[in-house]
Amino acid sequence: MNEIRPINWTGSRLELLDQTLLPHQHVTVRITDYRAAAAAITEMRVRGAPAIGVTAGYAMVLAAAELQSRERDHFIGALREAGAHIAAARPTAVNLGWAVRRMMRVAEAEPDPGSIRPRLEQEARRIQEEDEAINRRIGEHGRALMPADGQGVLTHCNTGALATSAFGTALGVIRAGWEAGGRFKVYNTETRPWLQGARLTSWEFQQLGIPATLIADSAAGVLMQRGEVSCVITGADRVAANGDTANKVGTYTLAVLAHENGIPFYIAAPTSTVDLAIAHGDDIAIEERPQHEVTGYGGTPIAPEGTPAYNPAFDVTPHRYIAGIVTETTVCRPPYTESLRQAVDAA
Repeated sequence: MNEIRPINWTGSRLELLDQTLLPHQHVTVRITDYRAAAAAITEMRVRGAPAIGVTAGYAMVLAAAELQSRERDHFIGALREAGAHIAAARPTAVNLGWAVRRMMRVAEAEPDPGSIRPRLEQEARRIQEEDEAINRRIGEHGRALMPADGQGVLTHCNTGALATSAFGTALGVIRAGWEAGGRFKVYNTETRPWLQGARLTSWEFQQLGIPATLIADSAAGVLMQRGEVSCVITGADRVAANGDTANKVGTYTLAVLAHENGIPFYIAAPTSTVDLAIAHGDDIAIEERPQHEVTGYGGTPIAPEGTPAYNPAFDVTPHRYIAGIVTETTVCRPPYTESLRQAVDAA
């Protein structure tokens, strides 16, 4: 299978496969400034909670290179401000703030100002390497949840290598099932308004040689009603302590439809996406993006001029609809307040 690696660090710059242009253009964005890295996150040139975390790690390296000073306290203070700028790029994915905090702990623990940047680079590389290893373990834990040959699995948005550093989370589970010899059917939604499913997930499945059928978001209910779907699996951008899960908008709809049709609904996410400091989903900040993303696409209007639009980027699926949360340590089951904590402690 073709390995997709959307994030590359050269030692002096960050290279990102621009996901706003896929699948028709393969353009690499070369970044040497931490502000540009934060902008790439905001503009969704890089997206997916794990990939955002990896990008944030390298953004902190770029910040250290720019702000480096012989006076340690001043250096740490400036780096902390840069970290706050990076962490504010998007509000929902927990991995963004998680990566910035992890990098700051490394910087603050280093007494020699001249050693901070190389230590941060080492840590950012470690975050990237860990992410791929974690994703592969998620696949190992989750592949047994995949349906029998001839039955169907449905996924939403993009959760493959493009959303991580390699392999993927929910898409990685599907891939692991195929690599283990499963020959189930695969369906993926288009995922309006950015069409991550149509543009990115369909492209990834083609690269991996896994046959997959694209459906309109609104066709999921019909597919389930006809018995074509045996399970649903998606990723997550933040998981609360009780198992409530924030993911790409439309996920809640799929979970309710799955519940109505007696179909298990699963989440696949690393423990770094679990936020035990948040008790439940009501406390998760939901990003609202510009209206023009709904009223047009690719610069072409698709609604009458002046049409108001509501554009939440995520929704929250209550834990009662989730049959299991696949992490790199185990498949968590209800009650999630216990199983998620155990998974995080084991990571």
